[in-house]
Amino acid sequence: MAPPAGDVSRELQESIRRALGRPRIHLLLRARLETKPRRLEERILVLTAWRLHLFSPTTPAKAEGSLSVLEIRCISATSPTQVRLDTERGPLALALATPAAAACLARELGAALGRALPCAPPVWTLPPAPPLDTSPTSESSASSGPSVCGGFSDTYAALCDYNGLSCREEVQWDVDTLYHAGERRCFDLRDFSHLESRELALAVAALGYNRWFRGLCCRDLRLSSEVQAQVLHAVRRSPALEELILDNVGLNTDFASRLAAALAAHPDPPLRCLELPRGPLGDKGLAALSQRFLGLPGGLRRLRLPHCGLGARGLAALGRALGANPAFRSALQLLDLGHNPGLLGSPHGADLFAFLAQPNALLHLDLASTDCALDVLFGALLHGCCSRLSYLNVAGNSFCHRKTREVPPTLQQFFCSTFALSHISLAGVRLPPDALRSLLQGLAANTHLSDLHLDLSGCELRSPGARVLEELLGGISAVGSLDLSDNGFDADLLTLVPALGRNKALKHLWLGKNFSVKARTLEEILHKLVQVIQEDDCSLQSLSVAESRLKARTCILVNALGSNACLTKVDLSGNLMEDMGAKMLAKALQINSTLRSLSWDRNNTTAVGFQDIARAMESNHTLTFMALPLCDLTAAYRSAPERTDTGWQQIQWCLLRNGRGPKVPPEQVLRLQRGIVTSTAEQGCCQGDVLQMLCRLSGRVQAAARGLRGHPGAQRDLAEAQELLREARNARALFPSLAALGPAGAGAGPLQLLLQGVAGDVAKAVDKELEVLLEALLGRAAELCPRATAAGVWPGGAWLGGAPRPRPPLPPGLAPGALLERAGEEIREQLGEVQLALVTSLTQAVVAELLRELRRVHQALAQHLQDPRSPQGQEPSNSTDEELGVDVDASTLQRHRRCCRRNRPPSAFMGQSEGLESPSPPRSSEGDPKPHPLHFRAPEAQAVGGSSQEEEFGRLPPTVPPYPQEHDCSPSSEASAPPEAGSPGLEWVGLPSPQTPPPQAPPRMGAWPPHSCGGEGGGGAIPEALPAAPTGTSDRSRQLPPPKPQRRQRAHSCDKADAGPGPGGGGEAAAVL
Repeated sequence: MAPPAGDVSRELQESIRRALGRPRIHLLLRARLETKPRRLEERILVLTAWRLHLFSPTTPAKAEGSLSVLEIRCISATSPTQVRLDTERGPLALALATPAAAACLARELGAALGRALPCAPPVWTLPPAPPLDTSPTSESSASSGPSVCGGFSDTYAALCDYNGLSCREEVQWDVDTLYHAGERRCFDLRDFSHLESRELALAVAALGYNRWFRGLCCRDLRLSSEVQAQVLHAVRRSPALEELILDNVGLNTDFASRLAAALAAHPDPPLRCLELPRGPLGDKGLAALSQRFLGLPGGLRRLRLPHCGLGARGLAALGRALGANPAFRSALQLLDLGHNPGLLGSPHGADLFAFLAQPNALLHLDLASTDCALDVLFGALLHGCCSRLSYLNVAGNSFCHRKTREVPPTLQQFFCSTFALSHISLAGVRLPPDALRSLLQGLAANTHLSDLHLDLSGCELRSPGARVLEELLGGISAVGSLDLSDNGFDADLLTLVPALGRNKALKHLWLGKNFSVKARTLEEILHKLVQVIQEDDCSLQSLSVAESRLKARTCILVNALGSNACLTKVDLSGNLMEDMGAKMLAKALQINSTLRSLSWDRNNTTAVGFQDIARAMESNHTLTFMALPLCDLTAAYRSAPERTDTGWQQIQWCLLRNGRGPKVPPEQVLRLQRGIVTSTAEQGCCQGDVLQMLCRLSGRVQAAARGLRGHPGAQRDLAEAQELLREARNARALFPSLAALGPAGAGAGPLQLLLQGVAGDVAKAVDKELEVLLEALLGRAAELCPRATAAGVWPGGAWLGGAPRPRPPLPPGLAPGALLERAGEEIREQLGEVQLALVTSLTQAVVAELLRELRRVHQALAQHLQDPRSPQGQEPSNSTDEELGVDVDASTLQRHRRCCRRNRPPSAFMGQSEGLESPSPPRSSEGDPKPHPLHFRAPEAQAVGGSSQEEEFGRLPPTVPPYPQEHDCSPSSEASAPPEAGSPGLEWVGLPSPQTPPPQAPPRMGAWPPHSCGGEGGGGAIPEALPAAPTGTSDRSRQLPPPKPQRRQRAHSCDKADAGPGPGGGGEAAAVL
């Protein structure tokens, strides 16, 4: 309370405080009030925060009246001791005891008005007063300093007091805390939608006197007429309101005209952004606003008027205003007139096209669904904002209003010349094939663009458009995102999907609503799509097949996600794959390590499917976002609320865990990413076919060597064959042995020693930095408060002059050791990935070299078999190099591994539930059946000799006798030294006679064996090295009886492709395995 009220008794002061209650008293003075001309009566003046009270000088105090400080229009001094207040109710003359009291009253009233209306000019005219105390401890200094958010809370409180409403402290707290902490300069009415209409209107009115807020925003909240009036008041009075965004707020039909009048009343309107989407402006309102646009000295940066019911007259007025005010050509960056049907279909749009044809600063242009002729628009844009435009939306328009087949050259020239275009939407535009060709040719010739989003959804391109895309899309490097959904491609996807895969710049692809084909064609399309995403050089990062109704065949694509290493985002919504599809998706998520985002709503998933996904998410440590499957979740909750809630909560917990960082071991992540695992079952899936090649070729070499047991000139080749067979057996454990050496950089290596040394240096530097910081803090504190800091007080303790200062606490996350440890883990992870890549390459090179050496030795042994002196002379081999795979090298193995990824085979329910035929391999362009690397053959084809797989890797030469399939796959436990020079032959221990093969058990048709081979690693066991045979024994005495027949499972554990009998069936390879 200032100044002290020495002439007012303490008893009267306490009575006044009790009468006022809660408000804090800023001033209490004894004065005389002029009630009638030349008649003065004594009163007590009491000034609170926003109101001046008059009390009688008697006890108990009685209030005789009050007025808000906002009612004061002028403060003047008629004499040194008299103050005149001009208010809304009339003049108020006050006579005070001393000139100092008069000056104090005027100063306090002016300060209160300054806090309430920071932007208003002073309302007092006073004689010179003594200088105010501006020291940090003075009340004047505290009241005149800068306040939070430009004093919004004070203005709002004063307006509430002026209107007789209680001040909502929650509004003040939200603004002073949330808006100030987040540096939010746009006042959003949705934050205060819970207030009543009058309370919200006062909050909006406070913006008219605030310089801190730059914008006023409201979306999807109906505003009353009272609030709309205060919005116009803020536009009329605010010196800093640059943005006005009112989206779907229920504006009155005359709001645009009143807004134009408010802009006209402002001497210098700061408005730079006007957005009135879904407001009923009409032609009259737009014409009034356009007239005001002529007077905006700085123009507008953003103008959005979509869904406003604009017509031809309003468009003509807007076009003239944009062209007449030169400020718009350099200021306007965003123009949105979309979704005003028929707006640009009349000749009144000529002025707008003329503005677009002039050099301008447009970056964002939206003319969707305005009946705009695109051939005219692109001609205007070519001469206007071609070099700066980054966003263009012309969806839902027609390409040309005239019936002509000619495509103007401006279309290709625009796409060839644009520099900054990042998004263009032509959705729903029926593009002729020639127009599409010009568009793609322009993009192909453009070398400036990259990562362009091209939306061609719903354009009804069909077969002509598909042919154009197949022809030109491969040579376009500017397109990074392509939306081709709902174009009726259907069967044309058979050739379009491979063309999409050839574009290595494409990262995001939408193909939904294009799969209305028969079952067999649909499966071929999906297999081709799987082939594209499984290529090692595939550039796709996201794929959407939403709303395609693939049903059970969605699993063809889902099964490929398990080993996919490129896709990070997949949208499977609207495919009706049901719980079985969810189960297959769960299996894929268990081993996928690249997927980050997944959408799978509208698939008829029940609580069972959600529980399957929840269990799978326990093993997945990389998926961080899953779109809420609202439709399926709602339906599942109706039938099984508890199970659905449990499953979804488990999914959310796993997503939260994954968002904090992967906890899976780095080696496992790298193995999953590369499709390389060292377990037995997984090796059978990944490398089984390659090991089977090695096993079969080893069996051929051993069978050929068996026929040369007494040949005198083949001993050198036989010894070399024995050494190669031993290495081939060891090659089965090559990859696990190399991978087991541990991650690179582990242990006390150079990296670990260097990290330890760096950790010590960093710790010393941190200590030094803290010491420097402490000295700076103490020095500045000593400058400002030398007496208080003389004792050497430290927070949390104290030290004397000579005592050591306490070390400031170090944050837990700033420990140098922890930082370097995390850095070391990341480095070791990268080194581990490099190590696995080196192990893979080395293994492939070694296996390729072994295959070449074994084929060379096999050919040499085959030449000896043609010699009549051999114990079993036979006809020359008819095997070709292609059948034996002579050209297989490391690169071939890499391609083979890429074609044999760990895709889960399609489940039997696809054929049982829908009565479908087994999928057939896709056909080549010539019409002949072509083996598909990702096509899963039926089990019957794999259990019969002479299958497609056997034809792929080569048939057995006729010089090699058949060998029984029932023989044990395990190698012989006995091994002997190589045969001495001159020994007549080799001893075949544990092998039955090739002349008397035992009868073969018929294969079980249709059975799918649990492993591709019974040996560890899935490729079968490599035969042991050839043991030496004792001299002097006859051939008949060296033959052993046939082994006992094995169980059926054992028979199926061998190579299924070589199960058939006969020289071409490859039975001896299975026996050797």
